[in-house]
Parts: sequence; structure tokens; C-alpha cells
Amino acid sequence: MNTSYVLQNLQLTDGQHVDIVINNRQISEITTAGKGIARHKYDYSGCFVSSGWIDLHVHAHNVMHPYGDEIDAIGIQQGVTTIVDAGSCGADHISDLFLEKTKAKTTLYAFLNVSKIGLTRIDELSNLNWLDQKALVHACNSHSEGIVGLKVRMSKSVVKDNGLKPLQLARQFSSVTSRPLMVHIGSAPPAIEEILHVLESGDIITHFLHGKQNNLLDQHNQPLPELQQAIEKGVLLDVGHGSASFSFRTTEVVKKAKIYPFSISTDIYRDNRRNGPVYSLAHVASKFLYLGYTLADVIDAITVQPARAIRKPHLATITIGEPANLTIFSLKKQKTVLTDANGEQRTTNEIIEPKGVVKDGELITC
Repeated sequence: MNTSYVLQNLQLTDGQHVDIVINNRQISEITTAGKGIARHKYDYSGCFVSSGWIDLHVHAHNVMHPYGDEIDAIGIQQGVTTIVDAGSCGADHISDLFLEKTKAKTTLYAFLNVSKIGLTRIDELSNLNWLDQKALVHACNSHSEGIVGLKVRMSKSVVKDNGLKPLQLARQFSSVTSRPLMVHIGSAPPAIEEILHVLESGDIITHFLHGKQNNLLDQHNQPLPELQQAIEKGVLLDVGHGSASFSFRTTEVVKKAKIYPFSISTDIYRDNRRNGPVYSLAHVASKFLYLGYTLADVIDAITVQPARAIRKPHLATITIGEPANLTIFSLKKQKTVLTDANGEQRTTNEIIEPKGVVKDGELITC
């Protein structure tokens, strides 16, 4: 790989046109388009650049079925430089996931499932004996840099008859490990209002735009007062599209209510990558562009907001002297059918298309 090169004629989402010079894997200069000098030149006229995209909610443990995939297949091959596994593994298997990480180019972090068995079955919170604090703390200590939070899936099908108890235990684990919670919301019980009352600043609600019952809207299709209170308290919002957790109509209500910011994530795994409705982070982000969010807001939601959620703001910067981690993309005029998790379809004429990434200084074409 060339150690000295310039990416020419790139556009930032604020309208600036720049050249970015990279030397020895670090950004050495950001200058006016056409002014960058290096031995090797790559012309990206017509393309945008941002800090490397971050997908806050993926399932990347390759051996898991159905909720697994190859790290790089949902990472750099799709223009995403950092992915965060959202609870695929509990304490029993998290070391296996991080072993996979050593073979990939994509940066991987993880939310540790509070159930030690993780997603080896889909009712992992139905037996409270699986919520083993000693094993969880040991896992967090063993992978202190890689584990950025704890995942708890608060749906009836997951908790069975345990109601709010798994979340209350997760709150205790969060306090002991000083890590935020990512809370999956879905069918009741427990009721969404009960869940919201337990959350604290820095916690994350994922699947917040699902169109099922027990969502964040009241009977008049307005945001719940408890949601507003949670936001004021510092609780963060994440999309987590997945195969069952994103609704165009819910998103339109939320947009009208001006509930923002939030992170856009995929909840991607092998099946919904290959067969939809997810496909990729770019495809999911294109849905928000279609719904009227600005390009700057959409890119913020796949860079700044997820970096904030995992408390690693440096991942969302383009900084001279730092390792170069960038995503290069274009806005492609292409008629495309977009499908939400309820099967509702919308047609757009413009999609976000990744062209490549710079990962730790290495230019990789998508």
C-alpha cells in the first residue's frame, strides 16, 4: 500500500471541497481541493468524505445462527470502518467474538449481553440464573477496551415471565461495571413506560422507530411524555432497523415532532444483509435521506452520534496527525425501492453509495 497519497476533490457535508493528504497512515494535511501534493493521487471528484462510518447495532459473531455474519462483510466492504456488536454474546462467548476481530480489518466493539448465554437462544433473559454478575464483571475486565456497554433485550418473548427484573439486574450490572445499557424495546410486558423510568443518562434505546405495539408514541400518535423525560435526562436513541424494527410511518411522526439527534444503525446479520430489508448501513441511511433529513444530519447519525454513544468521540473526527479513518461515498441518482420492516415500500431516486474507506491509513475500495 502506498504510504503517501492524496485524495483529491472531495466534498464535506458542509459544502467545502478539500484534498486530504495521507502520509504513513496518518492525515498530514487537509487543504483546498486541487492543492494537495503527494506522490500518488486519487481523484474523487463528485464524491463526499466523512469520518469513518460507525454502525452501532450489528450482529457479527460469524458462527451464530441466525444472528451472525462476517465482520468485514458488514464493515469495510460496505463502507463502515467501525461496527458495534449489540449483544450477540454474553460472558460465555465474548472471547470468541474478539478472537474473530483479530482476523478483520474493521474495528469492532461490543455491547455484552447481560445474559451469559447471549443469543444462543432467543429467550436469554427467561432464566435469571443466566444473569451472572460475577461472569459478566470478569468478561468486562478481560475485555475492558472492547466492551463499551451492556445489552438487555426487553421484549416479552425474551424475558418471558420475568417482567422488569432483567432490566433491574442490568441496571445493577451497569453501575458495577461503569458501562451504559443498550435496551432493546419491543412487545409488552413490560410496558415501555416502565422501561423508560429505569434508564439513565448515557443509556441507549434501540429500535426506537419500530411500528409495533408498546412503542414510544401515545394513543394520539404523539411522543410519550416519558420519552421526552428520558431524552431530557440524557438517554440516547438508536434506530436498529433490523428485520422487524423500523417503520416509515413511525419515523415520519418522530420527524414531525423534531425528536433528534439519534444514531442510524442496521441490526444487520447475514439474512437481512443478503435478502433485505436492511442490506447495508448505506441503504438504511438512504431511507432517512428519502424521508427528508439532510445529508449532514444523516452522516452525523452514522458518525458523531454513534461515537458519542460508545464514548469514543475521536472516531468521528478528521484530524491532522491522527490515523486516517474515512469513508468516501457518493449520492447516486438511481430509482430504488426502499422497504421498511413492516413491508411498506417507498421509492427514492437517490441513494447513498459507499466508494471506499481509508482504514488506519489504507485506502480500500468498496
